[in-house]
Amino acid sequence: MPHIVIHLSGAPDPALAQRVAREVTSITAAVLRKEVRVTAVTVQFIDPNHWFIGGESLSASGGRSFFLEISVTDETNTKPEKSDYLEQIHAAMNRLLGGDVAEHSYVHVADVRAAAYGYGGRTQEWRYQRVNG
Repeated sequence: MPHIVIHLSGAPDPALAQRVAREVTSITAAVLRKEVRVTAVTVQFIDPNHWFIGGESLSASGGRSFFLEISVTDETNTKPEKSDYLEQIHAAMNRLLGGDVAEHSYVHVADVRAAAYGYGGRTQEWRYQRVNG
């Protein structure tokens, strides 16, 4: 039941946002074993004049960039899974954004304690106890 926040450089593009959300959801399900039906994604576009890498705006360099942050329940994914996820996300974003994605585009997998994270008014710890308790 991850929540995923994606920042993309560039002008708002609803069709691109939809493609990115679908692809990221698919990779998240395949690599991190997260359920599609409870995966929430938000996509925000940032003007390239307001996105800087090494002090230079993306508008000046002509490149594209992204930042993806995903919150997952701690101890539900291994280091190799997370590494594979970062690699697959970067490759997908490079393809979706036209092949000129900055190397310094970031993915952050935030491992959140089960007792401090949940949805529908219930923590992940509560769900774990119901299934395994």
